[in-house]
Amino acid sequence: MWNMGDDDLVRYAVGELGGRDPLHGGIVDAEDVLASTVIRVKKAYPAYFGAYAEFDKVRRLLDGFPNLYCVGRNGQHRYNNMDHSMLTAIEAVRLVREAKADGVDRSAVWNVNTEAEYHEGA
Repeated sequence: MWNMGDDDLVRYAVGELGGRDPLHGGIVDAEDVLASTVIRVKKAYPAYFGAYAEFDKVRRLLDGFPNLYCVGRNGQHRYNNMDHSMLTAIEAVRLVREAKADGVDRSAVWNVNTEAEYHEGA
């Protein structure tokens, strides 16, 4: 995947999100995808030093974007295991489905993996 061209990678991602079989999400219709961006970050990994103690400011800023849901390890800059990362995505989908015009409380997404016994990297 790392070596795929941007257009091929976008087509692949849209196909994964749009399929109707049990292995695919059925989340989007390909004709509804109006734009895309591919960002390649080599060896990206959340870092817990510097101003990480002030991450609540970053979270408030991110939550200010009405169509942005931060999920997974890199999306939340949190040491989430695979199961926790999937749970953040599941919560985000639930919130999108239930979205109201007056805004969405993303606490359910951010509260995945907040139990102290799971914090391996913090």
